[in-house]
Amino acid sequence: METFKFGRKGEDPEVREKRLQRMTSAVTEIIDCVGEDTARQGIVDTPMRVAKALEFFTSGYTAVPLDVVNGAIFDEELNDDMVIVKDIEFYSMCEHHMVPFFGKVHIGYIPSKQILGLSKFARIVEVFARRLQVQERLNCQIAATIMELLAPTGVGVIVEAQHMCMQMRGVQKTRANTTTSSMLGTFRDDSRTRDEFLRLAKGV
Repeated sequence: METFKFGRKGEDPEVREKRLQRMTSAVTEIIDCVGEDTARQGIVDTPMRVAKALEFFTSGYTAVPLDVVNGAIFDEELNDDMVIVKDIEFYSMCEHHMVPFFGKVHIGYIPSKQILGLSKFARIVEVFARRLQVQERLNCQIAATIMELLAPTGVGVIVEAQHMCMQMRGVQKTRANTTTSSMLGTFRDDSRTRDEFLRLAKGV
């Protein structure tokens, strides 16, 4: 997404270059510590590549939800109809080991007097996924942001993810999946609304 291509918003190019050089030096030290030859042809440019990749992977720190929504909040009178956006893919990095976790987000809300352009839900997910994260917090941040931006009757967010920290290391369970949910407003208070969302989000 274009919001995250070129470093931190408003950052002076010289400041960005110094920050990337610091990151590059740190990555070079890590590569040396694991026993690799930092001067080897295949490795010599790796530290800067890693620095730029990390800059992108964590670009959500400098993104603001209201900015990425970019005015796509519209006044609309609806009759308690539920809106669901399913299967929003995301990639994030576990804050405990800095390895990826990834999966899908399902969002449902019941508008009060405002609706959001559908593509903006994916952009909100990206704001919080592109940080060092835990799944539980990611889930809550997405739900709270939609609640704040739209003041709907209720919001439900489900996150389904695979964590490489479980698959590549530790218990090494390659088929393990983690599901979390956050329910606000009528999604929390009304079991029928919650059940409808869960049923539609799962496609049954």
